[in-house]
Amino acid sequence: MSSRRSRSRQTSSSRNITDDQINDLVSKLQQLLPEIRDRRSDKVSASKVLQDTCNYIRSLHREVDDLSERLSELLATTDTAQAAIIRNLLRQ
Repeated sequence: MSSRRSRSRQTSSSRNITDDQINDLVSKLQQLLPEIRDRRSDKVSASKVLQDTCNYIRSLHREVDDLSERLSELLATTDTAQAAIIRNLLRQ
């Protein structure tokens, strides 16, 4: 039994992420987020970066949904040939 536990600990410890790796990932996220990237202050907490990341992803989802709806409306109002061309372009 103890060998199983030690293997389990070794496996889980090999999956652990270091503080430096977390800081690096948070820094990369910070560079991707327009709201944080454009700020003058370099010091932003990791929790704020994660919170802003979630909010940004939600806003991107809303934007995709809105654009999809607008595209559907556009395709419904165009003639069949034009709609087919647009659909083919979107599939590429």
